[in-house]
Order: sequence, then structure tokens, then C-alpha cells
Amino acid sequence: MSEMAEAIRELIETKGFSENSVRQTIENAIKAAYKRTFGTADNCIVKFADDMSDVTVYSRKTIVDGVYDPVIEMELEEARELSSECEEGDEIDIQIDPHTFDRSAVSTGKQAAHQGLSESFKDNLYSEYKDKVGEIIIGYYQREHNGNIYVDLGKVEGVLPTKYQSPRERYEKNDRIKALIVDLKRTNSGLQLVLSRSDPNFVRSIVELEVPEIYDKTVEIFKIVREAGYRTKIAVLSNKEDVDPVGACVGLKGVRIQNVIRELEGEKIDILRYDPEPTQFIKNALSPAEVSNVYILDEEKKQALAVVPDSQFSLAIGKQGQNVRLANRLCDWNIDVKTEEQAEEMDLSEISSVRKTAANLFNENESASSEDYEEVAAISDLPDIDTRVAGILKDAGYDDIEKFVSAYEDGSIKSVEGLTEEDLEAVNKIIHANVEFVEEGEESESSENTEETAAEEEYFCPECGAKITLDMTQCPKCGTEFEFAEDEE
Repeated sequence: MSEMAEAIRELIETKGFSENSVRQTIENAIKAAYKRTFGTADNCIVKFADDMSDVTVYSRKTIVDGVYDPVIEMELEEARELSSECEEGDEIDIQIDPHTFDRSAVSTGKQAAHQGLSESFKDNLYSEYKDKVGEIIIGYYQREHNGNIYVDLGKVEGVLPTKYQSPRERYEKNDRIKALIVDLKRTNSGLQLVLSRSDPNFVRSIVELEVPEIYDKTVEIFKIVREAGYRTKIAVLSNKEDVDPVGACVGLKGVRIQNVIRELEGEKIDILRYDPEPTQFIKNALSPAEVSNVYILDEEKKQALAVVPDSQFSLAIGKQGQNVRLANRLCDWNIDVKTEEQAEEMDLSEISSVRKTAANLFNENESASSEDYEEVAAISDLPDIDTRVAGILKDAGYDDIEKFVSAYEDGSIKSVEGLTEEDLEAVNKIIHANVEFVEEGEESESSENTEETAAEEEYFCPECGAKITLDMTQCPKCGTEFEFAEDEE
């Protein structure tokens, strides 16, 4: 095998070039040297042996009678010395020895070859890594400059910019770094991968590697929000009723989630269940805090109020508002957090309860008729009612709403054991927020009033003042003719 064939083979094996790209690079280098020597490369012909063991260079010239440009033209007599069959106007290829090129031409050829191989190398790398954006890659700490960390990835170099680093992480020479590929950049030396360890999708990829149920689509990640280095919240859901999505992600004794936390250098991670019902999802999103109740203040503007026990307030807010801020982003709601004491001063029971009752009565259909209303007669059927309190009232015979209200007004309800005045007051508030009491005869009185109003409308003759009716065309007393104009709509 010739030296050229051996060099080509080595380029293909070590650098990953294709045979066609190497062939094209050599051809361009020869043509660059040819142009440097003769001033043009338009008539330069490069031919390779089938096994790439040799290359031949030709100068293609046109046969003329009277040469004007010797670089591209040849006299007929001179051409017939090479081939007796030549005629004027024919083209003939004259072999050129590349060794006759001067030093500057050779230097130009080498430069063209180097540039061609470099561009081909970049193109190959780009093609290899362009589909890997969004994937995890592992490399080793190389150096740091202006806060940016440069990572050795083997074929290419990676850069971990300051803005994509976690504030709790520190690296030393040759430390292993796992990161997410977020972008590709062409550089003079090749290709550079832009890496990130702060992107929420980095956590997604790590969790997917640890949880097989996510890989096989049994469990899905609904959304991830993150403040890198501090806390991440992950909402998950299950596609099978018998699979707990939170338990699958946490793993037996927390093994799976601990592996993720270890990779994130101790960053806190909250795994919670996604719920399509906003109030329940907001409750879940504020974990690890326990939420007493959630009130939808403005559904269109997505404003909600979460009420928590006094002891849970700081936990719900989080350090510098971090927990509630992440919950806002996870649920896409503007959540305000209040303590139970603060909520009592605002008297918000009507806001949430009326909305829930309306949804039940109208079955979430704004055009529902009055026949769709459901009569609520039992305490246990009321929304937001404490199940413990409802159970005690039922055992004591006060499950009926009217009976409870009567007993509450005369004070006899206070004799029920196990209930405090606060419990009874809370039940009374819920009743009055959800139940409308209609007095008997109220409807008939209303219709009677309408009839009386109609009956009170009387008409009199404008001339003599005699009483007349709408079907008359003249006054029965004075004979004045008249007509009643129809009301214009």
C-alpha cells in the first residue's frame, strides 16, 4: 500500500472522516497549488486510482490554431505530436507532475488541505452531536476561566457556563462531571458543547435513569420546576391505578430519590402527585407543608389562597419565599398563603363553598335549569364539612340541616358532647354559605303581588275622566273617540 493510501486510511480510522471527504480534500489541495502555479484551476483535472493508492494531475487544454493563453490552449501541431488524431477545437489532457510546483504553491495546497480537513472534521462532529442536544453526557474537569468550566468529553470540548452551574457545586482537576447538552457551538478548533447542570431537564433525565416506571411510561413526569442548588419540585402521575407514582419515584426506603439527591450535591427534591383539580394540586405543590384549605379567589386570573396552620406557615412559604414561589410555577397559579388566624379575619368560607356548591348544582353547566338543582338536606352532604364533626352530629340526631339550625339558634345544640363552640360555629357558617332557606308561601306571595300590581293599572278618559278599558274605541260617557298606541320595543 502506498504512503498516500496509508495516510488516507489513518485519517478515516482515527478522525472519522469518510473516504469521499478525504478524496475531496486532497483534490481541493492539489487544485489550490495548481492555481497558485498557473493562475487558474478551471482546467485542472484530478484522478484517483481505484484503491486510492495514487493520484494523477492533468491540465486540460483546447487545441487551437494560434495560441492566445498557453495555460488553457495548445497549438494543433504540438497536440498532434501527442496524438495524431487531434483536430482543432478538441480538448486534450496533459499530465502534470505536482513535484514541479514551487514552494509557495505547495504551501498553499497544504493550507487548503488542512482547512478542508478541519471543516470536514467539524461537520462530522456536528452531525454526530446535533441529535444529542437534551441528553446527558459525562466528562472530566479540565480547567476554569472567568467562572466557566471547561470539560474534556473526548472528541470534543464542553463548556459549563457560570449561569448553568449549581451554586452548591465545586470542582477540582479531573473531577467527573455529568451534565445536560443544551447547545452546540462551532469554534476554530472544532466543536464545543454547551452544558448545563441547572436546567430542570437535567433533573428529569437523572430521574428517568433511576426510575424504570418512567422509562416504560407507567409513570409520567407532568412538570418540573427548580431553583438550582436549593430545591426542585416534581409533579408526577400514574397511567395505572395500582401504581403509586410518588412511591415509584422515591423507591424502597428512598433509595431512588437519594441517588438523585446525591447527584445534585444534596439539593432538596419534592416528589408530589399531580391532580387535575386545582385546589388539590395546590395543596400537593406546597408540600412538605400541610395545607388546611385552598380557596379559589379568581379562576380566570388563576389567583388562589392557601390556608395553613400557624406552625406550618414558615414551611409553606419556605426560605426567602422559595417553596411558595416554586409552587406558583408548578401549578401556574398565583398562590397567597395565610395562617388560619389570618383567614378567619377575612371570612373566606363563602368564596370557596359557594363555588363548589354551584358546580354541584349546575354540574359545571352555566345554562342548567332550575330542575338541575339538588336539595341539600344533610350536614354530611355539605362541602368542606369536617367528617369528624359530621359524624358526631349524625350520632346525636342533628344530621338534618333544619334541625341543626333550630337547635343552634335556641342553644340546645351545645349539649352535644365532643363538639366545641368553634366546631358548631364553623358548621353554621358553612350552612349559611351553601344553603338558601325559602319560607313557605313566599313564592305565592310574590305572584300575588304581581297580580295586584297589574290590577292597579287603570285607565281614564282624557276628556271627562270616566273609567275606560283597553278594548274600548270611544268613551261610554262623553263619546270621545280614542285608540291605544302599542308599546315600542
